[in-house]
Amino acid sequence: MKSDYWNVSDEQVIEKTGKNLSEWHKILGDFDSLNKKSNDIVKYLQTEFDVPRYWARTLTTRFIKERNGEL
Repeated sequence: MKSDYWNVSDEQVIEKTGKNLSEWHKILGDFDSLNKKSNDIVKYLQTEFDVPRYWARTLTTRFIKERNGEL
């Protein structure tokens, strides 16, 4: 897995998950993701939205990095 795997486009995310990045960011914000463990967020995306594990991890990492000003 490349080190910047979270650097994905809206088109890639839509193709693999059916939603764009802003939709996922709203979902993750509503889930209070910044106050949860990343594995719990990944599990939530997998179980509640049927997101494949790789994409659940990608969305989680991207959300956390973006909210922490790292992107």
